[in-house]
Amino acid sequence: MRKMTYSEAIREGMRRRMKEDPNIIILGEDVGEFGGCFGVTGDLIKTFGPERVRDTPISEGAIIGCAVGAAATGLRPIAELMFNDFMTVGMDQLVNQAAKMRYMFGGKITLPMVVRMPTGAGTRAAAQHSQSLEAWLTHVPGLKVVYPSTPKDAYGLMLSSIDDDNPVMYMEHKVLYAMSGEVDENMEPIPLGVADVKREGEDLTIIATGRMVHEALNAASKLSQDGIEVEVIDPRTLYPLDNKTIFNSIEKTNKVIIVTEETKRGSYAGEIAAIIAEECFDNLDAPVARVCSLDSPIPFSPVLEDYVVPNFQDIINAVKKML
Repeated sequence: MRKMTYSEAIREGMRRRMKEDPNIIILGEDVGEFGGCFGVTGDLIKTFGPERVRDTPISEGAIIGCAVGAAATGLRPIAELMFNDFMTVGMDQLVNQAAKMRYMFGGKITLPMVVRMPTGAGTRAAAQHSQSLEAWLTHVPGLKVVYPSTPKDAYGLMLSSIDDDNPVMYMEHKVLYAMSGEVDENMEPIPLGVADVKREGEDLTIIATGRMVHEALNAASKLSQDGIEVEVIDPRTLYPLDNKTIFNSIEKTNKVIIVTEETKRGSYAGEIAAIIAEECFDNLDAPVARVCSLDSPIPFSPVLEDYVVPNFQDIINAVKKML
């Protein structure tokens, strides 16, 4: 076991696979000597050289388009976008090319590409650099969406994401980059579509993603002092989604709150709520609740940003209201 930060775990997952497969390349703005916008690619250029760790122009359309072409012709590219907000600039390449090509060619080609996307608020980066846009990606058939919340999950899910023969959108919450945890560098990949029960409880289920997993665990710890035992589930991959683990938990607790950092309107939290309502309704003792960001652009002001984005107290309030 080795102690790593979340960002180190992502890097070491890439390093492990790059040592094993010369067809894996990294491309993006400043991923080379600079080490990436948030330092995630670090020293990989020193190990693998500029042919495999390539700096690109400031063009998300070019970055994703290059990754699509490389994947279709035999490489396994990992493309880094500086912020998930900028996937909007490369959305045609993602939605109309990467997501569709394997299907439209009848499976005769594969698209083994990973797009890394720093996401979320908390760094005081204002409205154009702080969004959580995972619902856009989960809406598109042909894309898989991964969202780890711990260093161990980041490492294991990176291995599986690189191994997958389909386009994988790999969401990384910026606030989690410095979080440390124990990681087994020889661990098996964590399969996509397998959730993790981060905390067991009997009274209510919380389904949380990304940074909100830790807010939910904080809330659960405080609620426990009042005799309320909450179960916290981290889906880890948004698509494919592990319905079985979610349903098993709701069958036990009969109540569920979904916590994500997205704005509530049109959120993936709403999709999870709809799945539960359609397939698990008879096990519910109360309506499904959501705790999400307010329907507002993320403000630059720290006070306003903290007001817009949910935290552990918002979760506690929602739990007590439901109970």
